[in-house]
Amino acid sequence: MKKNLIISVLFTVVTTVLLGLIYPLVVTGLAQLLFPSKANGQLIQRNGTVVGSRIIAQPFTGPQYFHPRASAAGNGYDATSSAGSNLGPTNQKLIDRVNGDVATAQAENPKAPVPIDMVTTSASGLDPDITPASAEFQLPRVAKARGLSEDAVRKLVQEHTYDRQLGLLGEPRVNVLELNLSLDGTK
Repeated sequence: MKKNLIISVLFTVVTTVLLGLIYPLVVTGLAQLLFPSKANGQLIQRNGTVVGSRIIAQPFTGPQYFHPRASAAGNGYDATSSAGSNLGPTNQKLIDRVNGDVATAQAENPKAPVPIDMVTTSASGLDPDITPASAEFQLPRVAKARGLSEDAVRKLVQEHTYDRQLGLLGEPRVNVLELNLSLDGTK
């Protein structure tokens, strides 16, 4: 019995050191060496200051900005509280919120159908991308607020539209932070 206890303790110590220390350090080191931008959160810097991440949404509320999907994470876009709302399709609170968001969107652009991602939250609540349809829906408001032509803004949207990965994974998408930063650089 004493021999089995010693073996068990030694095995626990060895596996803890191997899998709890050495393996994570090797994987982190390889990630830093091979993919430093991705390993560090794909941060976007302007003039030496971090302004956001390509992979985490942040709120934009002014009419001169494209707005991301609504967020159910914490108080909105809180990366420490990433989660969906867990409200089912028959939940009255969800129905009221979506109806209110649809009415707000239709007031902004009454002639166009409201894209679904403008009135629903993503599973994480931190989705940094919108659909090209959502960007097209918001385009007239942004162009008007910035005093730009819709064609000029549409060109920027197209420059920031990503196709499916490997031609078949996911859907075309527009990164809101990158697009808004590009708009801020436009005079």
